[in-house]
Amino acid sequence: MTVGFVALGCPKNMVDSERMLAEIVQAGFLLAAEPERADVVIVNTCGFIEPARIESIEAIEQALANKKMGNVHKVIVTGCLSQHLGEPLLEEVAGVDAIVGLEHRDAIARVIRDTLASAGPLVFHSPTSGTVADDRVRLRIGPPHSAYLRISEGCSHRCSFCTIPAIRGPFRSKPPEMVLEEAQELVASGAVELNLIGQDTTMYGRDRKLKGRLAAVLRRMEEIPSLSWIRLLYAYPTGIDEDLIRTIAESGKIVHYLDVPIQHVADRVLKAMRRPDTKGALCRLVERLRAAMSDIVLRTTVIVGFPGETQGDFEEMLEFVRWARFDALGAFTYFPEAGTPAAQMPDQIPDEVKQARFDELMLVQQGIAFAGNEGRIGSRLTCLVDSCGPDSRRGASRRSRRAGRGRFYGQAPDIDGVCIIQGCSGLPGQFVDVEVVGARDYDLLVRQL
Repeated sequence: MTVGFVALGCPKNMVDSERMLAEIVQAGFLLAAEPERADVVIVNTCGFIEPARIESIEAIEQALANKKMGNVHKVIVTGCLSQHLGEPLLEEVAGVDAIVGLEHRDAIARVIRDTLASAGPLVFHSPTSGTVADDRVRLRIGPPHSAYLRISEGCSHRCSFCTIPAIRGPFRSKPPEMVLEEAQELVASGAVELNLIGQDTTMYGRDRKLKGRLAAVLRRMEEIPSLSWIRLLYAYPTGIDEDLIRTIAESGKIVHYLDVPIQHVADRVLKAMRRPDTKGALCRLVERLRAAMSDIVLRTTVIVGFPGETQGDFEEMLEFVRWARFDALGAFTYFPEAGTPAAQMPDQIPDEVKQARFDELMLVQQGIAFAGNEGRIGSRLTCLVDSCGPDSRRGASRRSRRAGRGRFYGQAPDIDGVCIIQGCSGLPGQFVDVEVVGARDYDLLVRQL
């Protein structure tokens, strides 16, 4: 019996996919190289915002089309969209054989067997519990030398635009020993880079009243042999305290990189978003981080076109972005999510205005990012090699005939630019010293020394 698997969504969803894949293989099923010809297809969906939902529905419909052609026997839908919609999803995409909520992730092998034995559609769905799942034992689908480590689940913030608390429940920290044991397991499987994730990583430990909270766990993680890089993602601005800043600054393994989603900077918009931040506090945070680490790389995420956002509010955000000079910035146009307070707010922004503001913001950020890359030309960096192969450029010299892709500490996997390594002699998972010789848009051109 073969199982095809389609993994969608964020790194947190990837961890869920890897746990399910491990359960599937341990139960004796074979993974299909071509999901379109598997006996059973599982689509692990994302349901965070409208574009993600559209992508998920399209993937489900593709699996159902293969089922109608007789190439697939059963289609199972898991993940955030399943948790969010539950049984009504059967009506939205007719032909699905099972809907599986997040609480049934680790029972996926039983779900497959029950679905194969059933003549009608099944629903495995229950409210999110107050526990946090154990992510140990994963069949990783990414590069073996880099892995995501989820340290918490859910979110207790009540941002007016977000559905995550409704989907994944309230914030829950993993026990420290579970986090450390999973980190050791990932390193034992070949990971030299761990990227810490959660809905808000800086809230780690508060619910458990852990002494030292995130900083304490990071210091213990540093002691793991063979672990070289620890990267902190999804760091809520108000949770970045002096202890955490000092821990990162003084570490030899926690890279000087921080992903800090700010969402906006205009105080009136932040208040409408139900964010506890203020523009003044965000300015001070950027200054504190750069004072503690002159080489820190900062990434952020913002939303444009939030209900009631005036042109003045948008200009204020542009001015802040020009001042802060984030190394990387991701932006979303606001989507009114059903069931959220923001969806009912007056003064919804027309789509064409949102898109125009998005385009203007990204053009400003493009100039900042390109200038930052140009400024690195001539510098020396250490790169983690992700891949290495022959250079197909005509006339490439013998020394540069192998081109690789890698990342320096300021480039997170999957979301940031990369280093294109000329004359690469390292293997994936190895660190090599390079000199930056050029820039190509968001990527760096480097030469191995």
